[in-house]
Amino acid sequence: MTELNFADRTDFDDADRGFIGTRAEPRITAPDGRVVWDLDAYAFLDGDCPDTVHPSLWRQGQLCARHGLYGVTDGIYQVRGFDISNITFVEGDTGVIVIDPLISVECAAAALALYREHRGDKPVTGVIYTHSHGDHFGGVAGVTDGEDIPIIAPEGFLEHAVSENVYAGTAMTRRADFQYGMGLDPGPEGHVGLGLGIATSAGTFSLYPPTVDVTRTGQEETVDGVRIVFQLTPGTEAPAEMNFLFPDHRALCTAENTSHNLHNVLTLRGALVRDARVWSHYINEAVELFDGEYDLIFASHHWPTWGADRCRTFLAEQRDAYAYLHDQTLRLLNKGRTGAEIAEELDFPPGLARSWHLRGYYGSVSHNLKAIYQRYLGWFDGIPAHLWEHPPVAAAERYVACLGGVEATIGHAKRYTDQDDLRFAAQLLQQAVFAAPDDTGAKEALADVYQRLGFGAENGTWRNYFLSGARELREGRAQPNLDLGAGMAAALTVEQLFDTVAIRVDGPRAAGEDFAIDWHLTDLGENVRTALSNGALIQTKNPKGDAELTVTVTKRGLLGLLAGQKPDGVEYAGDTSLLPKLIGLLDKPDPSFAIVTP
Repeated sequence: MTELNFADRTDFDDADRGFIGTRAEPRITAPDGRVVWDLDAYAFLDGDCPDTVHPSLWRQGQLCARHGLYGVTDGIYQVRGFDISNITFVEGDTGVIVIDPLISVECAAAALALYREHRGDKPVTGVIYTHSHGDHFGGVAGVTDGEDIPIIAPEGFLEHAVSENVYAGTAMTRRADFQYGMGLDPGPEGHVGLGLGIATSAGTFSLYPPTVDVTRTGQEETVDGVRIVFQLTPGTEAPAEMNFLFPDHRALCTAENTSHNLHNVLTLRGALVRDARVWSHYINEAVELFDGEYDLIFASHHWPTWGADRCRTFLAEQRDAYAYLHDQTLRLLNKGRTGAEIAEELDFPPGLARSWHLRGYYGSVSHNLKAIYQRYLGWFDGIPAHLWEHPPVAAAERYVACLGGVEATIGHAKRYTDQDDLRFAAQLLQQAVFAAPDDTGAKEALADVYQRLGFGAENGTWRNYFLSGARELREGRAQPNLDLGAGMAAALTVEQLFDTVAIRVDGPRAAGEDFAIDWHLTDLGENVRTALSNGALIQTKNPKGDAELTVTVTKRGLLGLLAGQKPDGVEYAGDTSLLPKLIGLLDKPDPSFAIVTP
């Protein structure tokens, strides 16, 4: 491991700077009494690092566990440690502008209450969503009812917020359960943080659509007397994202484009692969665009950076990191290396590797390099044997047979475990578990290896993934307690609503069906036809002719119909058997599908 300077306390000084106070009651609860956030859950991090946690990750956990209201500069305040993300308050002439209202309504409301306790009962006069990820807008109903105030977001925000959190929401939620360690108890042998923040809250999710779109770099808006200059950064950490300058405060918000750890080019929960080249480009554009106009940087996660020189160094190193990962991946893939080979061969140069804000606590050099390879060359590494492999269970049965059976496979894995080659031991034991999922010896051996891999991981999400795998092997699957798509249905367009239906159609069962339904949305003035054809549900706007069934309904009524309800005020004309037939062809997602077992 690169030699790290644990005596450097700069991050601790910055994380504590401007502290005003925190919440007296540590637990934040939902209306039903559920605890959605506990400020004291990570108090154990005040102690010395145990053998079960990587020292560097323990340090990051200590920093992320700090919580309370902090002054950033005159007129700008942050509540940190009330969720994985920060909520920022910018004071205007008559009230306060809220930036990124966390994941949960309850946590955002608690943060606003803490701000008001110390700064007065100011009304919310505007909201800014920095980007299209749920931890930056889900709590908005906790700070406003959305009426009569501007809600500002980058162009394309709503489309991307929906497509990332809803279309593949079930699969992403299940994998996010592992990435975020949702089933792990906080403690030295369990959850110690995510790197990007300490944890994710588990409260009520909400979304109000933006009322003001930022459509160009250089666009300036004035909200409650506060001037804001925007820089669009699409395709960076999120498909729709933006940085912005408060020129009168000499403060730059870099959203989630920069943070105090290396970020993900591709998250372990799954997402579209991000463009590291574009990411670096937009950080560099910010350096040039706002040069000389700010003395501090604050962001959607972690603590601010103060001082013009320190800010320039911070931005330059973040910029260089993503450029380095991108360019070196391309250099090596053009020499014939596969993604796995590149990840094994390459690391940051010493100047970047020693920077605390580029340590791989959330993203990692390893999985980012593989993601960049995937962006350019896809899933296939060019090796013919990998073109048409058996699926996992069939392959596992064959490997285990070649190794002499399950017990023999466990024995081979033990030899690698004893040699501290935990990576290969895990591969062998995974074959044993998939070949014989009821074999408790194989599952316990694999759980032990996963646990050791988790304890040794510097990366918070790797640790969570390994320890979650060990937990499920020992205890079985639990229902996820995080829903990335919850609370978003009302914000979907009609096209997006029908998209969510289309991806649930059981194609093989529907392949022989051929019928159409016309939908007249009276409140929106929209006409849409959905037609089943060869197992696919096809949408057509403003169709010609008549379908076998016409449904006249409001959008709210449509939401009810798709949820299996019988809302009032729906009118039908034609073959009314077709709607239940369509509903009957929809598959039901499995929110707790198997990951570590077949």
